[in-house]
Amino acid sequence: MFMNFLRENKIAAGILTVLRLYLGYSWFTAGLGKLQSGAFDASGFLQNAVANPVKGPDGNMVYSWYVNFLESFALPNIDVFNFIVPWGETLIGLGLLLGCLTTAAMFFGLVMNFSFFLAGTVSHNPTDIFLGFIILTAGYNAGRIGLDRWVIPFIRKTMKTEGKNKAAA
Repeated sequence: MFMNFLRENKIAAGILTVLRLYLGYSWFTAGLGKLQSGAFDASGFLQNAVANPVKGPDGNMVYSWYVNFLESFALPNIDVFNFIVPWGETLIGLGLLLGCLTTAAMFFGLVMNFSFFLAGTVSHNPTDIFLGFIILTAGYNAGRIGLDRWVIPFIRKTMKTEGKNKAAA
């Protein structure tokens, strides 16, 4: 019953729009600030996450696999991450603000939120993750009051047409 409300109800679409705009503004301003400063460098953050990993009550590393990922992949490719993080945050924010490809934007927003969370940054990540899952679960309805009203039907129609063309060939 709640899922139907979240995914189909017009009142829910209004509530989801407010949540989407809140998260979109947060993502967009975070990314745009990094892009405008032109000096974003994630290496300090990543080195700190490796040096001070999340530990459990027993004092052992909780996410050793993630620390290994940071050490063996992220840090050696820091230039890629220095590009992806600010642009990713900005584009996620733009997608949420405009309600365009909302579920894709929110999915990648959640990936980034979990990445920050696994690195030990709590901040507002739990709230963002909770709200993000609501938006992701709502699917199309979260972007109904936005560009998804036109973009999603266009994509569906295009994909359906391409499928028919391939079947005919």
